[in-house]
Amino acid sequence: MIITDFAIKNRTTVAVLGLIILIAGVFSYLTLPREAFPDIPIPHILVNTVYEGVTPADIETSVTMKIEKELNGISGVKQVMSSSAEGLSMIDVEFTPDVPTDVALQRVRDRVDRARGDLPDDVMEPVIKEINLAEFPIMQVSISGDLSPMQLKEIADRMQDEIEMLPGVLKVEVLGALEPEIRMELDRDRMAMYNLVITDIMQLIPTENVNISAGGLETKGTKFNVRVPAEFVSAEEADHLLITSRDGKPIYLSDVAAVWDAFKDRESFSRFDGAENVTLSIQKHAGVNVVKVSDSVKAVIAEARRRLPGAVKFDLVYDLAKYIRN
Repeated sequence: MIITDFAIKNRTTVAVLGLIILIAGVFSYLTLPREAFPDIPIPHILVNTVYEGVTPADIETSVTMKIEKELNGISGVKQVMSSSAEGLSMIDVEFTPDVPTDVALQRVRDRVDRARGDLPDDVMEPVIKEINLAEFPIMQVSISGDLSPMQLKEIADRMQDEIEMLPGVLKVEVLGALEPEIRMELDRDRMAMYNLVITDIMQLIPTENVNISAGGLETKGTKFNVRVPAEFVSAEEADHLLITSRDGKPIYLSDVAAVWDAFKDRESFSRFDGAENVTLSIQKHAGVNVVKVSDSVKAVIAEARRRLPGAVKFDLVYDLAKYIRN
């Protein structure tokens, strides 16, 4: 009765309090992150090390065991599991749940740095990462059409830049696209005729294929940075590269090698309805509203469809927001 009497005597106060609670509830509902999966920290840190061309037995003795030796002494570690395959060492460090993920990541990184000096000189830098559910893609967009692989790649790169600028988007990966590169095949007989060795070519190309900073240019009230672009864009540019001269005669790269435009070896393949395409895989930041990110991405896709009517087909292959709305 005391609460009831107080509410009756202070009707205005109770009404204002109820209104505040109502506004706070509506605000909380509108700003509440919508997730399909809870953000659960997984106490596993992965250490992957690539050592190309080495057998599993040699990987285990020269890489895996040396890193494991350092990792075993970390406080808070529950267990360390490893496997060695041809050219690859994989170590899984499991911590107890009370150790924060960022602390566990730093402890593993410090120990791997200590073990780095004992590893072979030609081994690649160990990759250390955590298992994070937020890194799984929330959307996948297919880009296809009766266009060349280079044209599809250009469209995908442009959309990648536009989507990565959206709030809440962590990164966008382009899958199935062909990466252009310039390939070169040396002629050993012509190299010998000009008294050249492979190291002459290998030392020259990196010094020519660069963008050079030429300092600054000052005018009244303005200062410009001057840059001299010298990276090779096509095989024709590299073809006319001057290597040296013999008896006053210049020797170009085309005199001792065949140079042509090609594509890098594929690291991923992508198909949609049986036809080759390019796929954009979109990841979000942890804790952001998936539905809002999805709506923003769909707006970019709609603009791309308007900009390229009929020439390119955009299909939303996967959308996590669909299940969250349901």
